[in-house]
Amino acid sequence: MPRLTKKKYLVAGTAVAVVASGGIAFAYWTSTGSGSGSATTGTSTAWEVTVDNVNLADLTPGGPADTVGFSVKNNNSGVQSLASTTASVTGTSNAGCTAADFQVSPTTITYGPIASGATVNGSFTVKMIDTGVNQDACKGVTVNLKVDAS
Repeated sequence: MPRLTKKKYLVAGTAVAVVASGGIAFAYWTSTGSGSGSATTGTSTAWEVTVDNVNLADLTPGGPADTVGFSVKNNNSGVQSLASTTASVTGTSNAGCTAADFQVSPTTITYGPIASGATVNGSFTVKMIDTGVNQDACKGVTVNLKVDAS
């Protein structure tokens, strides 16, 4: 019968340990889990609308129209869509001269998505209409203009 040496015992012991530990390495637990969370969306910001200051000295009853420029700026952190703009006369510096003494054209501007921080420019015209009665109250007045954007 062959005799086992220390070296052979060591090799055999190592092989048994590897096989035994290999069986333990394949054991495992099963489990399940889930998680939840939330996120917040942004919101719209009012447009920043600026109407140019112009000299409307050319305005006379039934006379030529003057062009007024304006700009619309997106101060939102994201893109917003500009859908419409409307210009109007809101009054004058003399109560005897009213918005009814003026005609304002539709605005011209590019509508659609406006990037964050971007500005688009537009214009409209203002004309003093001839009402057929004395309009001296409109001489030298300041005409208050407004542009609404949405």
